[in-house]
Amino acid sequence: MRARLAGLSPDALDEEQAELYRAITGGPRAAGPQAFALTDERGRLRGPFNAMLLSPPVGGALQAVGAAVRYHSVLTARVREIAILVVAAHWGSDFEREAHEAVGRTCGLTEAELAALREGALPGLPDPGELAAARAAAALARAGDLTDEEYGNAVAALGERGLFELTTLVGYYATLALQLRIFAGEHKEKA
Repeated sequence: MRARLAGLSPDALDEEQAELYRAITGGPRAAGPQAFALTDERGRLRGPFNAMLLSPPVGGALQAVGAAVRYHSVLTARVREIAILVVAAHWGSDFEREAHEAVGRTCGLTEAELAALREGALPGLPDPGELAAARAAAALARAGDLTDEEYGNAVAALGERGLFELTTLVGYYATLALQLRIFAGEHKEKA
């Protein structure tokens, strides 16, 4: 399906939009080795970031939450990427899956682990903390809640702060998946 929202050209942005554009392209997502490009060949933001320019106050707050859960969290890089890929599979979000499979490879996720996550399954993770996080993320994506047992397992593995950050991460990436469906036309029938 074709994108519903045309890519907003950097030279056509008003000052508020340009400030948000600079925050996204000059922030932590742009630092270091890039697993995926934030902009296309014409400098337009890719994925969910383009739609954030529609409302700089809301888009700015949203991208700040994303930066916080990705770059200032107690969760390990592998746990974050596993959780993101669980959400991407649940929502059928190709952009998030492709982008975060690339990031996942840089933090050590194997092709077998990525394949399982792509199919909506939990991979055989040897680390109990990663497995608990994956199970919690899957329950949150599927049911929007945790049973008492799931909550206890997640807190034991991640701590209360880690579980708070995991629930925020799952909600953030679910929001992005929804926005990608609406504005980028990323519709996919769920199996």
